[in-house]
Amino acid sequence: MSEGGAELVAGTRRRRSRLRLTELELLVMPSLIILSGLLLVVLIDQRAIQWEWRDISVSLAFIAALLIVHVYLTLRRPRSDQVLFPVVAMLTAVGLVMIQRLARLTTDVDDLVGIDIRQTIWVFVGIFVMLVTMSAFRFVETMRRYKYTFALLGFLMMLALLIPGLGTTLNGARLWYDFRFFLFQPFELVKVILVFFFAAYLDERRDVLASEYRVGPLRLPPLPYLAPMVAMWGASMMMLVVLRDLGSALLFFGVFLALLYSVTGRALYVGVLGSGFVAGAVLAYRTFAHVQTRFDTWLYPFQDPYDRGLQINRSLFALASGGVYGTGLGYGAPESIPAVSTDMIFIAVGEELGMIGTLALLGLFLVLTCRGFYIALQARYGFFQLLAIGLTTIFGLQAIIIIAGATKVIPLTGITLPFVSYGGSSIVTNFLMTGLLLGISGAEQRSDSG
Repeated sequence: MSEGGAELVAGTRRRRSRLRLTELELLVMPSLIILSGLLLVVLIDQRAIQWEWRDISVSLAFIAALLIVHVYLTLRRPRSDQVLFPVVAMLTAVGLVMIQRLARLTTDVDDLVGIDIRQTIWVFVGIFVMLVTMSAFRFVETMRRYKYTFALLGFLMMLALLIPGLGTTLNGARLWYDFRFFLFQPFELVKVILVFFFAAYLDERRDVLASEYRVGPLRLPPLPYLAPMVAMWGASMMMLVVLRDLGSALLFFGVFLALLYSVTGRALYVGVLGSGFVAGAVLAYRTFAHVQTRFDTWLYPFQDPYDRGLQINRSLFALASGGVYGTGLGYGAPESIPAVSTDMIFIAVGEELGMIGTLALLGLFLVLTCRGFYIALQARYGFFQLLAIGLTTIFGLQAIIIIAGATKVIPLTGITLPFVSYGGSSIVTNFLMTGLLLGISGAEQRSDSG
């Protein structure tokens, strides 16, 4: 190519990046999904006598929100990643369609009544929180100086779950604050606080943790800096045993190991601490009845198919009935699965959209994770690199844990599928993390990501 042609191509790419045309083109797909999906849910409802414009208005409002975010990014953060937000919008659109389907076609199931309205409200609140996060991103660097304060706040929020009258137990896990009119799951916010602490702490001690000294044949980092690592291991065990939540403990500890490995590059730390986690899990299994019950239900679900094994059994049969192409949206029976709108939303997708739908969903999470790590690679400063790695690890690991639990690869946990499952605190926190990633990519990127 001639020099003039190369300059023309480069100029076109720069203009395209400033206008964020790639993002605008990618936003067409989630717009079509939300519009056609909600319209299809209305059409297949045999009980509907006339059009219900509420469903159409929800889709139009969601499309308008996507355009508002796109305009904001174009005007204020044109260098932000152009793929991340469309992927998040796609996952959110799928979640809204599935939640609307469950709520509209299963009005006889009490725990599914009204979840479509609540989920829609939380999605718009989450988008607003994402915009606020990007607008106030300049304060993130200042906030890192208060990392110990944030870490203490996070632990106090988790310990407050043990206060009688405030913390409440659902499905065997004590993970919610009960404010009478609504429930709030503090771990959704705590995981972001702890990632913030990990990123700030490990960035400050990067050189120390990478150093070593010998004690006989062993090579160890300076002992004082091992204390926070041991504290993190102990905290994850506390959540596993006291709060009865294997998923949160695994997610919490996995994010810590990912950040530690990113800083040191040493698999030894990961192996030792990971072995300690496994040893603690085995000890909890042998010591505490509720942990043993969870594992036994996972290993032998057909021994009690109408009680403890009911959820996983119906999930496996639902996936089998979905096959490759699915039963079709609205023609399955996912409402018969306990907690289908939260823990088992992936199964609902598999039954009605088939293996093709589940693979597409997995592909979206793969792209989301890859773009998050790409943002981390492009960041100039170590703190932002680690923050992006931690947030992206949350997205990827949380999706793996809940999907593996729903398909009986690991014991079922109570965490949600990001952007897809029903849950206000989860939705808002996920958009908060998206805002942080977009802020990192827009403020600290070495080159455009068109």
